[in-house]
Amino acid sequence: MQNKYLGITPPMGWNSWNTFTHAINEELIKETADAMVASGLKDAGYEYVVIDDCWSLRQRGQNGELVADPEKFPHGMKAVADYVHSKGLKFGMYSCDGTHTCAGYPGSFEHEFQDAATFASWGVDYLKYDNCYKPAHMDGEMLYKRMSLALRNCGRDILFSACNWGHDDVWSWIQGSGAQLFRSTGDIVDSWESIKNLALSQMNKTAYSGPFCHNDIDMLVVGMYGGSNDEYIGGKLGGCTDVEYRTHFSLWAIMNSPLMIGCDIRKMNQVTKETLTNPDVIAINQDIECRGPYVVPGHDPAAIFSLVKPMSDGSLAIGMFNLGDKKAQVNLPFWDMGIPAAAGVGLEITDCWSHENEGRFTERYAASIEPHDCKLLRAKVSLG
Repeated sequence: MQNKYLGITPPMGWNSWNTFTHAINEELIKETADAMVASGLKDAGYEYVVIDDCWSLRQRGQNGELVADPEKFPHGMKAVADYVHSKGLKFGMYSCDGTHTCAGYPGSFEHEFQDAATFASWGVDYLKYDNCYKPAHMDGEMLYKRMSLALRNCGRDILFSACNWGHDDVWSWIQGSGAQLFRSTGDIVDSWESIKNLALSQMNKTAYSGPFCHNDIDMLVVGMYGGSNDEYIGGKLGGCTDVEYRTHFSLWAIMNSPLMIGCDIRKMNQVTKETLTNPDVIAINQDIECRGPYVVPGHDPAAIFSLVKPMSDGSLAIGMFNLGDKKAQVNLPFWDMGIPAAAGVGLEITDCWSHENEGRFTERYAASIEPHDCKLLRAKVSLG
């Protein structure tokens, strides 16, 4: 029976690319599944274990089928999927709409229905579908519609993550394609500038995301600390501070992006675990209505701004961000949220990171925020 709730909220899980790129194998995936359960990530809502590029042989089999690399995955992909499923998790894989994947492995161009059937037979629950090496005169929109149709008729519920990097005005047509996710950005890297630039690029895209079709700002780099073998994108980077990772997680959460972990969760420290499993922050991301936030600009909109997301229980999620390099005052006039002073309405505010109730405020809320830091709040309407 078809799962009518597939993709209703942004998916949560782990993807192999950010840390491991080509260096993937069966044991890594099994150990990651084990770690997701043992660390408490599964209990926090993370459920997908996704293998990215570089999993197959360089050539298709004699019947045109994709073949898992027997050195990396000696027992085959169904055995890996079965192991992931045995942990109460879901299994994801990767392909591409072109003739080859971004790392030069076979893509699914003109093999869409065959590959969808293969993925279904292996027990795949999630497909990340990249955008490399498609023929120059081929319409990208049509290729994503084609694979979406193939997945919807493969006999298995497979969540479709359309990774076209924001090309072809994807937000204008992706909902009609049937995809549950759409990448609206280029690749993230483990640096503050990357996080900042990707977030700012989405300030005018928040209205395009909603239940069953979520704007994907790319995977998380929380907890990586430069620990990647990113030879495909220029080598290792220096990583970020814990404060920057917390701001990154807050931005992705309130902007309804999928929360796909990219660090090595087998080795994550306590601070990383606390960031990734914060229940108040995850609740904002997973709110059933998935309403995109609106922007309340600050005095320097390129660095100082607030995001306000209406929640299904009538409360507001409020993110106040200082992406600049100096400490700044961030002011949030309630008038800009539809709360006139004459109404006598206030907001009862709780900090989602400290979990402290800050009390009732009327007319405005202000905070002095350190560079690259934020405040993430849950505000309940207080009458009289």
